Amino acid sequence: MKVAMYYGENDIRIEEKLIPEIAEDEALVEMKACGICGSDLMDWYLKSRAPLVLGHEPAGIIAKKGGKVKDFDVGDKVFVHHHVACLNCHYCLRGDYTLCEQFHNTNIKPGGFAEYFKVPASNLKIDTLKIPETITFEEATFIEPVGCCVRALKKCGIQTGDSVAVIGVGAIGLIHVALSKIFGAAKTFASDVVDYRLNVARHFGADEIVNSMREDLAGVVKSETDGRGVDIVVVTAPSLEAYKTGLDACRKGGKLCVFAPVEVGKYLHISPKDLFFSEIWIIPSYSTSHLETRAALELIKSGMICVRDLITHRFRLVEAAEAFKAARESKESLKVMVLNE
Repeated sequence: MKVAMYYGENDIRIEEKLIPEIAEDEALVEMKACGICGSDLMDWYLKSRAPLVLGHEPAGIIAKKGGKVKDFDVGDKVFVHHHVACLNCHYCLRGDYTLCEQFHNTNIKPGGFAEYFKVPASNLKIDTLKIPETITFEEATFIEPVGCCVRALKKCGIQTGDSVAVIGVGAIGLIHVALSKIFGAAKTFASDVVDYRLNVARHFGADEIVNSMREDLAGVVKSETDGRGVDIVVVTAPSLEAYKTGLDACRKGGKLCVFAPVEVGKYLHISPKDLFFSEIWIIPSYSTSHLETRAALELIKSGMICVRDLITHRFRLVEAAEAFKAARESKESLKVMVLNE
């Protein structure tokens, strides 16, 4: 089978690998669509593990199943979550599923950017979801990213009437914008350095858009909130400057969501005195669990969030190098989709 093998920045090669063998409690999925995530472009994060097959937003068809698999049949359309928790450890029992040791050790093999991938028993049991006929494979790839955003906003305790600022409105930021309105935000600000993305943010429900190259987000936010700042700031841009801006735009007692990591060795300097007196909450949110993927599927199925409008580019698996180039370089790319046709 063909796979897209990541060797480094701008070095994606189409190679041949054997189709994975499956055990009695596993399944083999034929990939039909898989989105490129922003983390797939973070070379500092990936280079120590290269070469590897990336892709953690896959949807496809069950091509083969083990004899002990009861809940799925060959031909079923499925979304497969690449990480699943054990549900029994100290972290899981407290709802911190993404901190579970098993969560990090469960992966589809070899990855989503392959003609076929193996679904381990735990992934199949806990977080493989059948896709309704009304949802396309492309739409189903958004279950994971929408789930990540649902989890982040829930962790921040979003309430009806809140004001929200989203810094960085690529595909994931636009999902945050849309969800903020679904969850009842009274006013949502979208900030980016690319006008194309900001114009799309209007379509997804942003009330105010701010190009941070020309305007000060904190100033705009405070002028629209009686000088307070917003209740919630979500930073999706992997930038220290974005986090500094986020703190400036956040009201006293507000919440700053850390949704994007920055490179190793970069630090945000915060005064404990200022933090103490402002009572700003800093809330990291990494990945998603089996709870939010189900919520995401319902949001997509209901049409409350129109994820297909986020797809700007489509490439075949054999064109994976061009797909990554578009995702990395195009100023008018949002979600780049890799298809196995």
